[in-house]
Amino acid sequence: MRMLIAIWFGLMIVQDLCAVPEGEKELRAAYQARQKAVWNLKLKPAWSPDGMEMVYKHEKEGGWEFLKVHLKDGKKGRVFDHQAVAKVLEASPDKLPIKALRYGSAGLEMQHKGEWKKLDGEKVPKQQETKSESQSSQQSPDGKWEVRIQDHNVILEPRKGGETRVLTSDGNSDHGYQGVLWAPDSSRFVVWKMKKGQRRMVKMVESSPADQLQPKLHSLRYDKPGDVIDTQAPYVFFTDSRPVLVPDYALLKDPFQVNKLAWRSDSQRLTYEYIERGFGKHYVLEADTEERKHRVLVREESATYIYVWGNGFRHDLNGGSEILWLSERDGWNHLYLLDGKTGGVKKQLTHGNYVVHKVVRVDEEAGEVILIAGGKESGQDPYYKHWYRVDLKTGQMLHLTPAEGTHSVEFSPDGKYYVDSVSEVHRAPRHVLRRAKDAAEVCVLAVCDLEALKQTGWREPQPFVAKDRDGKFDIWGSVEFPDDFDPSKKYPVIENIYAGPHDQHVPKRFRVWNGSTTDLAQRGFIVVRIDGKGTGKRCREFSHFCYKNIADAGFPDRIAWMRAVAKVVPQMDLERVGIYGGSAGGQNSTGALLFHGDFYKVAVSDCGCHDNRMDKIWWNEQWMDWPVGEHYAAQSNVTHAHKLKGKLLLTVGELDRNVDPASTMQVSNALMKAGVDHKLIVVPGGGHGAGEGLYPKWQRIDWFEKHLGSAE
Repeated sequence: MRMLIAIWFGLMIVQDLCAVPEGEKELRAAYQARQKAVWNLKLKPAWSPDGMEMVYKHEKEGGWEFLKVHLKDGKKGRVFDHQAVAKVLEASPDKLPIKALRYGSAGLEMQHKGEWKKLDGEKVPKQQETKSESQSSQQSPDGKWEVRIQDHNVILEPRKGGETRVLTSDGNSDHGYQGVLWAPDSSRFVVWKMKKGQRRMVKMVESSPADQLQPKLHSLRYDKPGDVIDTQAPYVFFTDSRPVLVPDYALLKDPFQVNKLAWRSDSQRLTYEYIERGFGKHYVLEADTEERKHRVLVREESATYIYVWGNGFRHDLNGGSEILWLSERDGWNHLYLLDGKTGGVKKQLTHGNYVVHKVVRVDEEAGEVILIAGGKESGQDPYYKHWYRVDLKTGQMLHLTPAEGTHSVEFSPDGKYYVDSVSEVHRAPRHVLRRAKDAAEVCVLAVCDLEALKQTGWREPQPFVAKDRDGKFDIWGSVEFPDDFDPSKKYPVIENIYAGPHDQHVPKRFRVWNGSTTDLAQRGFIVVRIDGKGTGKRCREFSHFCYKNIADAGFPDRIAWMRAVAKVVPQMDLERVGIYGGSAGGQNSTGALLFHGDFYKVAVSDCGCHDNRMDKIWWNEQWMDWPVGEHYAAQSNVTHAHKLKGKLLLTVGELDRNVDPASTMQVSNALMKAGVDHKLIVVPGGGHGAGEGLYPKWQRIDWFEKHLGSAE
């Protein structure tokens, strides 16, 4: 995420250095007008230490005010005398230049001009950070022993005198020991033994560095599908000279990752997790270091894949006697309570035709969890995020966010109250204070009014649902219209695509401007976004459709959806359909012209992972499996480049560290060899997402305007 933010800011700097087209000035002016026409889009609470009050910034026509609310009864009032503070800050009382409020060492503090101050304007001294005396990870908890890793081998030293023992001699730079985790009773410890893989390095040339004339060569560690990767396994050593307990490698066959070491409180049992290469297996393994045995404690297996990092969750309860575990084993991602000794299911805590998105918090003392799920509320968009509290003993669920829409929640520090913010793409945010005990509404904190926004000409996006290619699943998407939409005209249609299987991608919360989607709508296009089969946050059958099938990208579902929507919105001209996207969306948008060129006529593809063998290992082996087989080449855009129909614009940053820029170059090369006309823009110094920079952005807009035309 930090990298993406850095890239965005870098692109904004480039934009400032470039000549700004008149069209861009118009878009920026429209964006600013929309921003000024709405207030209370977001609400950031500050909770009092005594748990009695909450303060927040409340926006209103002509300015804003700072309010406090009594949590128990919802009574509200101003936090301070705005006139008095305005005099201190030499500002308008209706537009106090206070960025935020917080409860700090000086009581209630305000952020003003980048500094925290008291309400009287006096600067709050910076608090000295206190560093806790954390015990070295290599020193035993009782302080009697210390482990050193020297020349890739393990050495045990008594700290109060005695014989130093060299515990291993087989470690080397390619297969050595590293990291130490002591058992609680200091009688033993575990060390990883790491075996190096090939460690592929991708090299990129920066053609136009800012600090020198000559180009620079950059190297980046970048494992790709099929590469020999680093592997590690846990070895247990004892302080009483017992022989090392080696791993059971039969349980660690073809590992992608072995991690998350944890000792049980008895200092006898050790748990760790294993993910198989290709993601078909995810185990919690247990080593009984007294019995000197390893076993599979929790076994999760799939004929397709297990999306560990997106749909997975594990939390050990009561010292490991029970385990909370997320699994798709019944076809939907649900939360299970497992027996920590047998790994068997004690209780399925959530069940039904809906998906648990995330476990937010586990409160062992209260015996409950807070989680986010989608699809449980009938009649609503299944992607809306709703929050629930689940009792670990009974499985009883309390719905914390009863209003229709997608929700974000912020709890008070003591967990007794929370701010519930809800919106939809076409409905403005509403912020409510609720009581956690029963989800009862205490008071409405703020509402975003859209009347002023409508006066700017804004047209609300419209969510639509239609059936998939087989008429089985609901496909959800949204349509965005030009502000000057004329029902008597036919408009070209552009799809903004991102079909990455790791999530769903159609926006669900309210925004005044949806980035490039709104940019294109303002230029006279009807723009759509769709979550087709193979994308995430749905049932196993729907989402796992992508398995070894990434090139499908749900296109038949997307086309069926657009045809269904066009019956309701006849102004959509399905003879003039374009498509664009970046990264996985770059792969998808080019694929649209390769595999569905009779429907899609124009495409713009930025930084695409056009061949899944060229992209990063962890993302592509997740969906395409391992070993790398013929199915990889069969779904590569390079393999099918000669089939391209329509007009294609490729953009790529020469320093893309997310997707190897050579992937785009190889597609262009294949198109050239096949004699297929296309356009390629390489952005000097550009990283991932360089196609969103000012110049390539307007090349994209011009490309669609030239080849799709305008409203007729």
